[in-house]
Amino acid sequence: MKPIESTEALAEACQRAARHPYITIDTEFIRETTFWPELCLVQFATVEEAVLVDPLAPGIDLTPLFELMSNRDVLKVFHAARQDIEIFFKLAGAIPEPIFDTQVAAMVCGFGDAIAYDQLVKRVSGATIDKSSRFTDWRQRPLSDKQLHYALADVTHLRDVYDDLAARLKQENREHWVREEMSVLTARETYDLHPDDAWRRLKLRVRKPIELQIMMNVAAWREREARNRNQPRRRILKDDAVYEIAQQQPQSPEALGRLRSLNKGIERSPFAEPLVKAVADALALDKASLPTIPRPPASPEGTSAAVDLLRVLLKLTAEEQGVAQKIIATSDDLEKIAISGETADVSALKGWRREIFGDQALRIINGELAIRFQERKLAILDIA
Repeated sequence: MKPIESTEALAEACQRAARHPYITIDTEFIRETTFWPELCLVQFATVEEAVLVDPLAPGIDLTPLFELMSNRDVLKVFHAARQDIEIFFKLAGAIPEPIFDTQVAAMVCGFGDAIAYDQLVKRVSGATIDKSSRFTDWRQRPLSDKQLHYALADVTHLRDVYDDLAARLKQENREHWVREEMSVLTARETYDLHPDDAWRRLKLRVRKPIELQIMMNVAAWREREARNRNQPRRRILKDDAVYEIAQQQPQSPEALGRLRSLNKGIERSPFAEPLVKAVADALALDKASLPTIPRPPASPEGTSAAVDLLRVLLKLTAEEQGVAQKIIATSDDLEKIAISGETADVSALKGWRREIFGDQALRIINGELAIRFQERKLAILDIA
């Protein structure tokens, strides 16, 4: 099947798709050598047809596609939607809505943690998908028949997956569970990270407030530079270099050039001046203005035992509900509940998670519930 290469043909396909309650959609992109993903192919399907769109075709305007993505009367069905949504957000400045992520829905329906698309298709319909074209160069033209067949399979089989999961969710009255999860995927802040917050992506390998301030300054500069140059962060500056600059605090290009983790000749590059300035700006601050090193609260005695109990409760809850443990609570959630109880700011104590797990978790740590071994299996016992 030949991809759509003109704006007129795209508009007609999008008009046909807009008559349906949902479409399945996927993208193929390259981002190994760029900061922003380069969109190379879009595929979407209704119950009646499947189409491919070539966004690299000369003169094509993707506005009809962006309008379809923002049409609230059409549900957009993705699998592992985050990177696809990021692409549309960058190109159109808007997040597709409403959406349905079959990977999230599969977790709610008991298919395990973050199941791969081909595995989900196999379990739902029995079909086998050839994934050998997954890592090909999608920028090449013309695309091979094998690549086009692979791309179409990503949305045609997705129709069966969506129908199956939607039916399961309705039967179990869990549709609102997935809707709650979609609110995170459609939140603008999920994709619009401010450069000043870029340091949060890094591991906290600093011990002093001044080192943290330098790390924050350097990470923010790297983020802006990577965006402006459309290059991966690591090509601008490796993470290890950010840590070393924070610890060694070079105050001249020559001192910068002596750092082991930076490229040879960095002192003569355009990067030298802004990196030295990032250090100088941090050193110019008074101590009272420096950030505090984030440290986890000290765990009170018995926290480890409480977490162990919560872990057992999580396993029992996941088995009883037929839901992946990962989507109910993380290890970090369990530790925070064990330490802070009701005041813990975690997803496990909100919405549907609280209904099936959070309330029982609080009762466990308050001594109102117990877990016992009965008839060769674990069971929850109310002792309040």
